[in-house]
Amino acid sequence: MSEPASLIMQQFLAWVAERPRTREQAVEAWHSCPHISVWEDAIVEGLVRTENDGRRTIALTSHGRAVLEKCVIG
Repeated sequence: MSEPASLIMQQFLAWVAERPRTREQAVEAWHSCPHISVWEDAIVEGLVRTENDGRRTIALTSHGRAVLEKCVIG
């Protein structure tokens, strides 16, 4: 992600970082229509990953954390 994260992406990353969420919670909360694909975009851009922990918890990747921190600081 070379350009600054969109506001909706910033909100999504902050939501993921707030507390443990399952993949199903993320899909339900953030996949409202094909035109707002923040969930899919975050996966494609390597900002989040699904943990293999039995609950399929999603987490920020190191890249996702750096993008979020840049938004907060920048």
